[in-house]
Amino acid sequence: MERLLWSIAFPGFGQLLNHQFLKGILFIFLELIVNYKANFNQIIAYSFQGDYDRALAEAHINWLLFYPCLYFFSMWDAYKNAGEPVSRFTYLPFVFSAYFVTWGLMVSSKPHSPWSQIGPVFFPMLCVIPGVLTGLILKWICEKIWKNPVH
Repeated sequence: MERLLWSIAFPGFGQLLNHQFLKGILFIFLELIVNYKANFNQIIAYSFQGDYDRALAEAHINWLLFYPCLYFFSMWDAYKNAGEPVSRFTYLPFVFSAYFVTWGLMVSSKPHSPWSQIGPVFFPMLCVIPGVLTGLILKWICEKIWKNPVH
């Protein structure tokens, strides 16, 4: 769980704690590139200040669309490789969170979308909830169907 929480804080930190140094440095490097190219820190600041129109205007959506997959894959990888037993279907909540957040970015980046009113940060963050729930439901179903052994 510790590795997962560190990966939530910053992609790559969980891998460093798992002693996967090359992978950890790669995730950190990719996070820095995507963060910089997407102007992510600035749009986070504008979003927290309530300036959603400026956040949307400053966002480089084509780069920002890479972030959910990088972020959730890094979390899943750190969690999976932490040395504790995990279900074969543990990846599902992470994958569906990445899908839903990517969708949230796409619809919130449309200037006249009702979702653009809360910007390209908060609406995609809210999309984590249905992503996790969908993934957990599918994980539960798959485990019931395939009598999933723990690895």
